[in-house]
Amino acid sequence: MILRVACRVSIGLWLMLAPACAADAPARSPAEIMDILMWNREPVGGPFELTDHNGRPRTERDFRGQLMLVYFGFTWCPDICPTDLQAIGQAVDKLGRDGERVQPLFVTVDPERDTAQHLAEYVPLFHPRLIGLTGSLEAVRKAADAYKVYFAKVPAGKEAGDYTVDHTAFIYLMDRDGNYLGFFPPGTTADRMVEVIRPRLAEPSR
Repeated sequence: MILRVACRVSIGLWLMLAPACAADAPARSPAEIMDILMWNREPVGGPFELTDHNGRPRTERDFRGQLMLVYFGFTWCPDICPTDLQAIGQAVDKLGRDGERVQPLFVTVDPERDTAQHLAEYVPLFHPRLIGLTGSLEAVRKAADAYKVYFAKVPAGKEAGDYTVDHTAFIYLMDRDGNYLGFFPPGTTADRMVEVIRPRLAEPSR
């Protein structure tokens, strides 16, 4: 099932993103990724091996038995990422006790700056149960490719550390076995997430 929530609002935004740094850019464009997600053309999600904000190794198997809200972004993101992370945290709270059966994950697309230590200062700002994940660029790229996430490093100044990261910003909803259920586009409200998630929580475990 694909969650086509206000998709027309987000399509134009992600079609404007383009690989500005070819060496860092993935093979697929944001438009191709949107097509995959909208029409469920390929599997979404899969194994990952990353490190959480407490320095603990994590894989997708650690979260079996819970629904997952998976979000790829970076801590230097000025507006879209914090807005969506805030909505995710609010959705978990609005679910009440049922929110304990939903695990929100924030996977950085900027592992160079988003170390575990830095994520440990950042993720609690949005929700105490939010887990930040980082790793090597190779490990992050592998996870992003599995979830059909576009990201590319873009120079933003003369210094080597002056850059931003273009990225798609979909919120992926995964079932208790790690299977893809659908996505919420950027800007989705907490109330809309709750409306979609609550019936999924009522479904019996397999």
